[in-house]
Amino acid sequence: MTDHRTRTKAAPPIAIGWREWASLPELGVKRIKAKIDTGAKTSALHAFDIRAVERGGALFVEFAVHPIQKKKRPEVRCAAPVVARRRIKSSNGGTEERYVIRTKLKLGVKAFVIELSLANRDAMGFRLLLGRDALKKSFVVEPGRSYRLGRYQRISR
Repeated sequence: MTDHRTRTKAAPPIAIGWREWASLPELGVKRIKAKIDTGAKTSALHAFDIRAVERGGALFVEFAVHPIQKKKRPEVRCAAPVVARRRIKSSNGGTEERYVIRTKLKLGVKAFVIELSLANRDAMGFRLLLGRDALKKSFVVEPGRSYRLGRYQRISR
């Protein structure tokens, strides 16, 4: 007997460059340059003024973000439930304990939920680092390319 069940084929992965424009709509971050880092497992967001607060018996974290590289403005105030506190190995080899949140990421036409650790990345060039866990199911990285999903278009005033 022949089995005629059909299988749904997974969509082919989307090609992205080593840097892309993204947004974090649930946090109010409309655009942010992301560095795609296949050497990092966890994704990280530059955050400062990080404070843990209790809301209705649940642990939340309040923080601020400077979404534009090398700029202190605009400043976006954010809050999100804490999903974990984890020891994360940083690029300099040291480990630090960070709050981890879950939020929606929009990358090109895809929108999906990822985990982000909150860290002061002020000294780093990119305010958002996307690691393997965020990318593994839907994307393939072309390290020699940038902005495969499109460049941000400034609106002239």
